[in-house]
Amino acid sequence: MDQTSPSPDWFSFESSTFGDRVAGARESIGLSQAQLARRLGVKLKTLQGWENDVSEPRANKLQLLAGILNVSLTWLLTAEGDGLDGPVQSEKVDQELLGVLQELRLVRADMSRNAERLARVEKRLAKHLETAAVA
Repeated sequence: MDQTSPSPDWFSFESSTFGDRVAGARESIGLSQAQLARRLGVKLKTLQGWENDVSEPRANKLQLLAGILNVSLTWLLTAEGDGLDGPVQSEKVDQELLGVLQELRLVRADMSRNAERLARVEKRLAKHLETAAVA
């Protein structure tokens, strides 16, 4: 199979999440989710939550995770530093599909930011409602 160099933006800050980086690094060393969960001493559901960006590990598990995955802690958290170079892509890979994947990742990042914004607005509303109820 003909191979080219890795895509330069595979794990860029804009296109990947913490969960993407965990899953990518896990897959690159050939571990299943169950195998990695066992090595970390966590439940499979916990690891799946991390990879799906539903939850995040505590500091002690984060350090252990970086060690097992052979990536830097900084890379796991920010996509900068020592980590994966990205997948080697076949010349036969459809560039249109890669564009769709990139767009999907950007939409997910936007949704995450909007969910955080929604939570802040909800807290402000609850605070105002509490104040109005007391008055």
